[in-house]
Amino acid sequence: MISFVQALVIGLVQGITELFPVSSLGHSVLLPGLLGWSINQNADAFLAFLVATHLATALVLLVMYRRDWWRIAKGLGRSLAAREIRADDPDAKLGWLLVVSTIPAGVIGLLLKDQITGFFLSPRSAALFLIANGVLLALAELLRRRARAEARDPGTATDADARIAHNLSWRQAFGVGIMQVLALIPGFSRTGSTLAGGLMAGLSHEDALRYAFLLATPIIGAAAALELPPLVATADARTLGVTLAGAAAAALAAYGSARFLARYFKTKTLIPFAAYCAAIGIASLILIH
Repeated sequence: MISFVQALVIGLVQGITELFPVSSLGHSVLLPGLLGWSINQNADAFLAFLVATHLATALVLLVMYRRDWWRIAKGLGRSLAAREIRADDPDAKLGWLLVVSTIPAGVIGLLLKDQITGFFLSPRSAALFLIANGVLLALAELLRRRARAEARDPGTATDADARIAHNLSWRQAFGVGIMQVLALIPGFSRTGSTLAGGLMAGLSHEDALRYAFLLATPIIGAAAALELPPLVATADARTLGVTLAGAAAAALAAYGSARFLARYFKTKTLIPFAAYCAAIGIASLILIH
């Protein structure tokens, strides 16, 4: 099992990279090798640790966007009761858009997650796909201007959720969900892939990030809630302590990351993150043998 120091380091890195568009799973695979740590990444204890850090991140997002989720939940309730999605109810439409975007990754994740992750779970594969993630982010920026020009409305509403509901079509929401499937591969970022999908659909950086965070909350939380109990049930007291320490570090880092990114994407682009992914991926290919 990892030490408390290692747990804090990995937890902090996971909390940052889960929300930054740079692949938390890719960094979790690469970090032990780069630091020379001898960690069995297939051990149940380590898997429980990673799942706990993901759950901590999902809980942070849920708390930060609790008012949005309450509005979305009420909107879904109204649409179910009326058996329709009214044009003047953006909260209901946003809720169903999130459902549509969740379907691809939810279905493929349940059926093929272990096969996909196991097939690509190696430092060299993670480094290669981290480079590919950088290419995806750069490509999204290049395609964004054209998609933005073709958008039905540049989005003048002051309410971000209403803006997203108005500008994102059902087909585009499903496309964002398809992009999220890439995050099953170590090296591809969930935030990065969904951000890219949102930008290609014509959303602004700020709205695409908001949609990515909303979309990440249920799928990360549900996956962690399903996987964590059987793993924790067999853990001893020390393993639980290390896991809780890592989860707390991840939660703290995730909160800081979310606040920073919400401000950053008001004016900035994905290009610095694309360059970072390419640089880290290339450096890892050189350093890891």
